Amino acid sequence: MAGVRTRKLIAEGRDIVALTNGEPDFATPPNILEAASRAMAAGRTKYTDVGGTPELREAVRHKFSRENGLSYRQDEVVVGTGGKQVVFNALMCTVEAGCEVIIPAPYWVSYPDIVLLAGGKPVFVDCPEARGFKLQPEDLERAITPSTRWLILNAPNNPSGAIYRREELRALADVLLRHPHVWVLTDDMYEHVIYDGLAFHTIAQVEPALQERTLTVNGVSKAYAMTGWRIGYGGGPAPLIAQMVKMQSHSTSNPSSVGQAAAVEALLGPQDFIAERCAIFQARRDFVVAQLRACPGLDSHLPEGAFYAFPSCAELIGRKTPQGRTIASDSDLVMYLLDEVNLAVLQGAAYGSSPYFRLSYASSMPELEEGARRLRLACERLQD
Repeated sequence: MAGVRTRKLIAEGRDIVALTNGEPDFATPPNILEAASRAMAAGRTKYTDVGGTPELREAVRHKFSRENGLSYRQDEVVVGTGGKQVVFNALMCTVEAGCEVIIPAPYWVSYPDIVLLAGGKPVFVDCPEARGFKLQPEDLERAITPSTRWLILNAPNNPSGAIYRREELRALADVLLRHPHVWVLTDDMYEHVIYDGLAFHTIAQVEPALQERTLTVNGVSKAYAMTGWRIGYGGGPAPLIAQMVKMQSHSTSNPSSVGQAAAVEALLGPQDFIAERCAIFQARRDFVVAQLRACPGLDSHLPEGAFYAFPSCAELIGRKTPQGRTIASDSDLVMYLLDEVNLAVLQGAAYGSSPYFRLSYASSMPELEEGARRLRLACERLQD
């Protein structure tokens, strides 16, 4: 709703500060661009293997081993047109009417709809801010039924920025070991956007016994600023991967051949820029959170990863706009900000958590400073 209206207003020429970006504002590194250029010059513009070129699947295997301590054969790796397709294919291949998929909230907006498209039932488990927006073992235990097919884990989380410590994943793994019919889809797309010296862990790394029923999803979009290249990948059991490749063969066929060549360079080439960009994101995070905490009626936890703040607007619910309209929900607040001060953010309801809103700091500091100014002005105009 807010996103559609934002695009309409921008098209009409309105001066909108849009803090909604789901992608880094950095450019794709030059060495990756050069790899794509070399691939085009060499004529690598034809169909590839549906599940990815051997070179890219080998690079993915190397990445999983190097960074996550996970060992996969080539037939246990699949490449898709973005991480979303990898998630989509997995659920479409395994979920049918009567199947339940556990989705901790807040969640990325596509998970529930993909489950519904597959004919399954999303089972939402609230992960309150007081618990760090993270799934608790006892809540997972309560949510599992004989019909549960998957648990979806996403960390660093979009939209909350929450990550799991090793011991927290260990506690979730202990629950899952008691329920061998439940598979795990772990979306690690923001793996390298993590702050304060914290370490990243993925669940099959923490509990190797779960690897045989875990699909570990990742991609080059966030860490390498390659969202438009549309290359995601997953590692999992060979029978599942084979079915996902078959599904892909009848939908999109192979991912972009040039994009795959670029992704090989991304995964195997220099990695030092990742830490440099992460430091920039962390400085932006610190600025944005400080501004949110100083804004009347708002409060924000400190995100540990990704590039979003997810502030609570609970104190603003019930207040009135200068026009006399009541802010009854986070959706109302988001529309008020857009109409009152030309500031675009996204309502927490879209992510399964209210009353919150998502603000991206994948924008320049001048944009963030102006966004913070507009946000404060709009909040100050609200009346009790």
